[in-house]
Amino acid sequence: MQITANRATCIGSGQCVFTDPDTFDQDDDGLVLVLRTTPATPGEVASAKEAVHICPSRSLALSGDAP
Repeated sequence: MQITANRATCIGSGQCVFTDPDTFDQDDDGLVLVLRTTPATPGEVASAKEAVHICPSRSLALSGDAP
């Protein structure tokens, strides 16, 4: 499973960081940074899925199969 972020559409709400701070951060402009592109455990996958689901700009995506 791969986590990707579209920084061009990110609005900097930070919901991903609040949901999964081990996977997401924000740069100085408030735009998403992906810290961990491949979640390894079921818990990491669940947190990443939640972050993708609550992103207000739909700038996050998951692709591929879960580990």
